[in-house]
Amino acid sequence: MNKSALRTAILQQLRAELGRQASAAENSRDEAISEESRAESKWDTHSQEAAYLAQGQSRIVHEIGESIALYGTLPLPDFAPGDVIAVGALVELEAARGGKHAWYFLGPRSGGLELSIDGRDVLVLTPQSPLGRQLLGRRAGDTLAAPGRSAAAAQRIVSVR
Repeated sequence: MNKSALRTAILQQLRAELGRQASAAENSRDEAISEESRAESKWDTHSQEAAYLAQGQSRIVHEIGESIALYGTLPLPDFAPGDVIAVGALVELEAARGGKHAWYFLGPRSGGLELSIDGRDVLVLTPQSPLGRQLLGRRAGDTLAAPGRSAAAAQRIVSVR
């Protein structure tokens, strides 16, 4: 699997989300300053609520912009057999029961993005996520135990790229 194509797909999703959130923030801002949102009584908080929403959405726009900058410059190292997992790793896990394979990309931000690359589904994890924390510092061949689950829920690290 090509990690450059993966980065491109991540950046495309982030840019699309940036556009949606920027539009939503602008709409909320317009709502907050609209003449129609002017308070009719001291209990009318519509414009204040719209302003809070616009502020939150603007913060999200800023965070997505930071994520785009991070992924744009993220080194994509090639991991050799025996290398420890770090940010930039593409990891394949196999479930102990059923042998189902899953692919994860350990990125600096924007965990939860789901992508399809070369016919495989890839989920972006961050080092702050529970699975991301477990993967950091591990190697191919290591086994991960899902917290609070039985040994049957364990996963083996098949490959690190």
